[in-house]
Amino acid sequence: MQTARLLVGVLLLIAGIQPACSADKPLSFGVFPHLTARQTVETYSPLADALEKHLRRRVAIYTARDFKTFVERTRQGEYDILLTAPHLAWLARQDAGYRPLLKYAQPVRGLLVVKADSPFYAPDALRGRTIATPDPIAVVVLALHAELAANELSRNIDYQTTDSGTHLNAVMQVINGRADAAMLGLPSYRLMPPELRQQLRVLAETPPLSSLMYLTHPRLRDAEAQAVRKTLLSFATTPEGQAFMQRGGFGGFADVDGNELQAFRPYALQVQEMLRAPQ
Repeated sequence: MQTARLLVGVLLLIAGIQPACSADKPLSFGVFPHLTARQTVETYSPLADALEKHLRRRVAIYTARDFKTFVERTRQGEYDILLTAPHLAWLARQDAGYRPLLKYAQPVRGLLVVKADSPFYAPDALRGRTIATPDPIAVVVLALHAELAANELSRNIDYQTTDSGTHLNAVMQVINGRADAAMLGLPSYRLMPPELRQQLRVLAETPPLSSLMYLTHPRLRDAEAQAVRKTLLSFATTPEGQAFMQRGGFGGFADVDGNELQAFRPYALQVQEMLRAPQ
């Protein structure tokens, strides 16, 4: 099943196709685009398989080509089950009524990395340099800009950024010598092949941030939402779920409360302003 899901899923992810409406329409599982399409399907297929088995309903994995598109699809309520960053979870609740279910227990950090043999050993050394970033509305990017500002480095004044689209692409800009440093999230860093991580050195990191959150659209009734929650918790206890958690460094599942989401309101409002700005 996983091979078939991978081949079909990657095509759907790239095309951005939603399944046709029908009585047996699959549950759409939207995963925010911090990984490539192939990585997304490979990583989340075991979880989708568990949901299919326990809910007795097909589950289709979707993402988007960029964060802006993903946020817009979320706002339109295209995903039944949503996995997204905490500041985007705040927007999902405000804009489309999504209800938080669970989050990954292990906090994440934003990492500022350079090549292993780089001459830079402190953030201040990047003054006048170029930093590759994944999508600029990623919470780890916003947090890292705040960290650099605390070191008296202002974006577009003391350093320039280049938007690479994904965490992996940002890292490759550094490895290939096209950027002096890169911003990325710790989960994406852990999922990279060891041969890539060996070529990098962490220069700075943010304080802990709440991890990715699972939410359900209000069109799923309470019983359906609770069935999804129960399935996720059950999956985490299986050998497949434990391998999934270990590979991603997710640390299992934990509850989400409203106060936690509220703490990300400032980042969410930044995202709103960025999305409204003319391109």
